[in-house]
Amino acid sequence: SQPAGTLKVSMGLSFGREYMVPLLGEFLRRYPSIMPDWHFDNRQVDLVAEGFDAAIGGGFDIPQGVVARELAPAHRVLLAAPQYLEQAAPLDSPADLPQHAGILIRSPQTGRVRPWTLRNREGLLASVEMKTRMTFSDPEAACVAAEAGLGIALVSTGHAQTYLRRGTVQRVLPDWYVDAGAISIYFAGQKLLPQKTRVFIDFVREQFQQQGLAKLLSAL
Repeated sequence: SQPAGTLKVSMGLSFGREYMVPLLGEFLRRYPSIMPDWHFDNRQVDLVAEGFDAAIGGGFDIPQGVVARELAPAHRVLLAAPQYLEQAAPLDSPADLPQHAGILIRSPQTGRVRPWTLRNREGLLASVEMKTRMTFSDPEAACVAAEAGLGIALVSTGHAQTYLRRGTVQRVLPDWYVDAGAISIYFAGQKLLPQKTRVFIDFVREQFQQQGLAKLLSAL
């Protein structure tokens, strides 16, 4: 019998909009009896307690009884507008960052700005230290502020791609990035997963592979 029923899934706001909604047409063509109930929210949900079939995101703590399947790397990159870089202090290495205006982002989980460590292909590490110019709770807003030339933002590659494609911002220190683990699809680790959940997990993993989304979301 065809998989059917409501499919309750949590995902990040812009990640869901940019990378998941475009997959929906093909998914519904294959599984017309499934009704998506998607929650766009930049927070970690409690899958079981909140009744979610699956969640997609990065940097989650994996509680007992939850399984994660990796979809793509969760990398972060530094962005700024050309007009900011033209008038700002020279920026040739991470050691120059403290002289620059930072557009910082608070974690939706903790409300704090997380300290990040940059790395490069050679495996060298450097901390991200900028002068706090402003702090936002929304990475999308940080991208818009960077686009306006207000400073340097450190954002996920998922957020960055949209603005890099437009050409309104560029990567700062392009050899350096933050490795924040992986973007994964999470689901309850029960032996008999509902059919609707199983086909969704398989479909998402297949599409990420076919469309080269892991490569697109890599900072390398």
